[in-house]
Parts: sequence; C-alpha cells; structure tokens
Amino acid sequence: MTNARQQTAAVSIPDRRDAAITLAPAVLVLAFGFLSPLINLAIESLKEFTPGRVGSVENAATTVQNYHELANQAFANVLLTTFWIGGVAAIVGQLVAFPLAYFIVRRLSARMRTLTLGFLITLVLSSVLIKTYAIELTFGSVGILRPLLLTVGLSPNSREYINIVVIAGLVHSIIPVATLTLMGAMQSIDPRLLDAAQSLGAPGWKVHLSITLPLSLPALISSTLISLTFAISAFVIPMVLGRGRVLFMSNVIYTRFSDIANYPSGAAISLVMLAAALAVISVITLAHAWKSPR
Repeated sequence: MTNARQQTAAVSIPDRRDAAITLAPAVLVLAFGFLSPLINLAIESLKEFTPGRVGSVENAATTVQNYHELANQAFANVLLTTFWIGGVAAIVGQLVAFPLAYFIVRRLSARMRTLTLGFLITLVLSSVLIKTYAIELTFGSVGILRPLLLTVGLSPNSREYINIVVIAGLVHSIIPVATLTLMGAMQSIDPRLLDAAQSLGAPGWKVHLSITLPLSLPALISSTLISLTFAISAFVIPMVLGRGRVLFMSNVIYTRFSDIANYPSGAAISLVMLAAALAVISVITLAHAWKSPR
C-alpha cells in the first residue's frame, strides 16, 4: 500500500511541474495584462482628486468619496439605461441569431455554409463606426425604416425613437457574433433525433421546442452573455446613435477620463460597472447551473 502511494506521488510531481510550466505563460499574461490594470484602477479610485489637475496628485490622500459621489439618482439612471437597453438588444439578437444559425447549418449546402461563415466573420471584423453610421442612415431623414416608426406614432426627436435606434445598432453588431456562437451548437445536434421525432408524428414546432432548444440551451446562454457583455460595454454606438440623450456607462467613463481628467472618479465608475456586470453574469450563470440536471 505504501509503495503504491509513493509511486502515485512520484508520478504526480512531474505532472504538476509540467502543468505549472504549461500554465505559466498564460498566468503571466493574465497578471500583467488584466490584473495589473485592475489593481491600478482600484488604487486610483481611492485617491483624492484636485480640480484643475490631470488625475490625482502624487501622494494624494486616500478617500472613498469617489464612490460616495456615485450614490445618486443620475448615476443609477445611467446604469439602469445601460443594462436595460443592452439586455433588450442581447435578447433580440438571440431571437434573430437562433433561427438564422439553424437555417445556415441545416438548410444550406456545404459550399453556401462556408460562404456564409466567411460573410459573418467579415461582419464581425468590420468597423463598428461604419456599421453605426449605416444604422444612422437607415433611420435618418431618408432612411427606409423612418416611415415605419413614424407610422406607429414615434417622433424622430422622442426618447423612444432614439432608444430603438440604439437598440438596432447594438443588435446589428450582435447578430454575427451570436450566430457564429450558436452554429457550433447546431452542428453538434444529431439531425436523426429531429427526424425520429417527426416520424413519430410530432409537429415541427414541437420538435424544435423539445429537442433543438434544450440541446442548444448552454450555447444560447453563452451567446446571450457574450452579447450582453458587448452591448453594455459599447461606446461608439450609444455615443453616435444616442445623440447625447442616451448615455451608457462607457460614455460617462470616457467623459471622466478625457474631458474632466478626473481619473479617480473614472476609475471608481469603471470598477462599479465591472462589479455590476460580473454580478449579472454570475446570477444568470448560477441560475442556469442550478436548473441544469446533475
């Protein structure tokens, strides 16, 4: 028994050493590329800001005033606007991307799937600014969708009209990423399961609700979280399409760092936004894990 334990220990030590060597580059990149900036933000957020200066002064006093200033209705409204518009855009993006991914995987030929895949990747890599101004023109004074919104009684200068334009801009950027994410899940589903269900008399809509949707649910959750993360962190889209009336947290952070040069306040807002995003993502992930069969 003792010899067996010694052999196990002798084998595990080289394995652990190899694992440490393998993970070391990734850990170093994570430490210097991600954790180090966060630590600097945390330190900066606790420094006192002197008006008229760029950032905090050297050896500035430590304070939590930068966080106390965020406890107001104006900041709460911007935070809520960011998440509810981003959430709506993420959900609408999945409603479009899910059937689109299914159609590409199950209805197109191999050649057309390859061409479509390349087109989606091109959309992902294309400039956000170009896509944003394309949406601006679509809903502008000569845009093809402007008469539709006017028909339902939305004025171009109303807050609801601007919200719809911002959501449309976010959805336009979300759909390619969400579709690519969901295509992998669709390809892993055995089409014989759907054929078997239909051969037993199940209608098409019930087959998709009972087979396609449950089997692709993990990918759908992942796609939704990716889309939500992109939407709430968007900068150009709310800045251009929001016309100064729809502010996202990213726009407020930019103003604090760039226009006001209040680095401590911008750092505090950045960390609060990060904490809120992590909290929402964690709740969704834990809720899905709790409901999933064990």
